[in-house]
Amino acid sequence: MEFQQPGLNAAGFLDELYRHEGMAYPKFHKMDHLCKLGILATEILLKNSGHPQKYRDDETGVVLSNRHGSLDVDLKYAKTMKTGASPALFVYTLPNIVIGEIAIRHKFKGENAFFVFKSFNGNFIAGYVNGLFESRLIQCCICGWVDFLGEEYHAMLMLVETTHSGTDIPFTVANINQLNNANHE
Repeated sequence: MEFQQPGLNAAGFLDELYRHEGMAYPKFHKMDHLCKLGILATEILLKNSGHPQKYRDDETGVVLSNRHGSLDVDLKYAKTMKTGASPALFVYTLPNIVIGEIAIRHKFKGENAFFVFKSFNGNFIAGYVNGLFESRLIQCCICGWVDFLGEEYHAMLMLVETTHSGTDIPFTVANINQLNNANHE
């Protein structure tokens, strides 16, 4: 799934989407923008997937990537260092915190990793996630791209499982890259 909203500033869009989804998660309002984007994208992805009933907490992993790491909040944190560093911002100065927020919200305890690439790398994501599956470390994975910097943001997540139904799209590099390319047209 992928979403972007022209016309609203980035922060306004995230808050509006939170309201639209009817989420009741007070911690959301304290998060940085990258975490908000990741939480919302995951929420929408899982909404009709049946995921909570299918897997134990330790069978679901999260593998994300982006281009800017946590640079959006890093820049804000650097400004606060002149007048007294903000602990509320400091906690978000690592890009993998978005995975932690997703894991806390959904009680996922499986393998997780965050990678920073210049652009979306479907080859790497497919190889990494398939390696986790082959090692039997997880049975399900939320993976993809969550990036936020200034007013530019992009989320493209996939829910990948080791078991397949007849309606699933195969988790191949070609399909992953096609999905990512379609989301940029």
